[in-house]
Amino acid sequence: MINAKLHNHIINFHQPQQWVGEVRGDTAFICLGTTLKAAGSKDAQWQIDYQAALDFACAARKNVASTLVLVSAAGANARSPFFYPRMKGALEEAITALGYPRLRIFRPPLLIRPDSDRSGEKISARLLHALNAIGLLRSQRPLPVADLARALLVAALDPQDGAKTYSPADIRQCLQESP
Repeated sequence: MINAKLHNHIINFHQPQQWVGEVRGDTAFICLGTTLKAAGSKDAQWQIDYQAALDFACAARKNVASTLVLVSAAGANARSPFFYPRMKGALEEAITALGYPRLRIFRPPLLIRPDSDRSGEKISARLLHALNAIGLLRSQRPLPVADLARALLVAALDPQDGAKTYSPADIRQCLQESP
């Protein structure tokens, strides 16, 4: 059964003026992102992964959300020479500057999504599983999205003020704390 407090809004992220007032609540989650291939260009991916996420974070902060939970990316770094980690790092910095009392930034390992149609993702997951089996890259073992969701909830409920960035090991620690 869906919670009566949950409202589903279908919006156009390119028109924030139409939805900014709808972003209400104590805690906001941003799990928005796409691939370069799906977006079609770096500019289009920037509009989704950076601008739409930042617009949502600004709206939530304006509407007094006190906690923001952001799914970013491993290796996010605003000074990276590579586009994707640079974009995610710039987003982290811009959202941090909004001054949320509680900010939780997740940098998960490769995510295992049910029914994924990305062949590169599937191959990477198999390769990581094989490397993990022989003791290599265990900190980067793939994580099912359902497990990530549980960890996001645990972090969102943490009453400690301030910003915290979650590595794959921190995410797995949250899972140990989840009910």
